[in-house]
Amino acid sequence: MFPTRIDESRPFKALNIAVIAVSDTRTLETDTSGALLREMLEADGHTCVARNVVKDDVAAIRALVQSHVADSNVDAVITTGGTGFSGFDVTPEAVGPLLDKRMEGFSTLFHMVSAHKIGTSTLLSRAIAGLAATTFIFCLPGSKGACRDAWEGILRYQLDSRHRPCNLVELMPRLGEHLTKS
Repeated sequence: MFPTRIDESRPFKALNIAVIAVSDTRTLETDTSGALLREMLEADGHTCVARNVVKDDVAAIRALVQSHVADSNVDAVITTGGTGFSGFDVTPEAVGPLLDKRMEGFSTLFHMVSAHKIGTSTLLSRAIAGLAATTFIFCLPGSKGACRDAWEGILRYQLDSRHRPCNLVELMPRLGEHLTKS
């Protein structure tokens, strides 16, 4: 959908990514969206350093995401589920306050990619992304289709150090600059 360019002359930098499924009904064994995310990110050369399922509860979601943000071995967190409009959908409310910087363009791009697949039904998603300390966080809908769209249409490229003209990985050495100033 969007022009992409991978510069094969540049080195690939594998990221450590934690995947969290937000659901009151799924387990690790039945979480097909989290499993798909793990499969796709590992196929693209990254490492899934953790895979969790957490209930649709603001405090529980926030605590788990915070634990991954505090882990210096985690470069990014991808959540799946809880971004809709039902009473139980609270992922944006849980994660939003953790974000030091919001990535407004992610939501826009996600909806553009999604609209090509599901039309106006994309408006039912409140997908968000941003930066917490030095960790990227992406909150995706719970469907496998939405996870595939987000990975294949956006994240695969922005989490690839070879993507041109720019990518999120090349920013990583500078993400903590604001945290070290006195």
